Amino acid sequence: MRTRHSILILAILLSAFCGAAQTVAAQSRSLTPERAAAVEDDVRSFTRTVAHDVTEDGTVAWRKHFADVPAFFMAVDGHLVYSSGAAAMAAIPDLARTIKHIELRWGDDLRVDPLTADLAVVGSTWHEVIVEAAGKRMEETGYFTGVVEYREGRWQFRNAHWSVAAPSGPAS
Repeated sequence: MRTRHSILILAILLSAFCGAAQTVAAQSRSLTPERAAAVEDDVRSFTRTVAHDVTEDGTVAWRKHFADVPAFFMAVDGHLVYSSGAAAMAAIPDLARTIKHIELRWGDDLRVDPLTADLAVVGSTWHEVIVEAAGKRMEETGYFTGVVEYREGRWQFRNAHWSVAAPSGPAS
């Protein structure tokens, strides 16, 4: 008898999983070219706002641009830095104390790949100028990738990966 119940429960779970997967697939297929273009425009505008806000307001601006959800994560140079939105939010005050000024610029190569009406992937080169509270100035350049999600009436990063460009080797 237990075996029949186990098989029934497994069948129900598989059915629910397949239904959810079909819903996501249908949403992806139903993204019309017009809606995809609108998502791309919205996400490009969002990235410009992020660069502006971070440059104007410093690291505290990330509070409104990182999704404060358990699914959020951020990696830097291949290392997980924040495993959740709560971890990122908890770290922002310390960053604000150690970084006096930050300037973020995205490259002209910004790519946006709309996945659904509410999700897109972004990728771009970036350049930052950071002035620490102690006065030390640093400049970094690299490549960024992330997933943005439209939730609660605005776009936010659902996850992010920043990589710093490796220094060029000596010329041959």
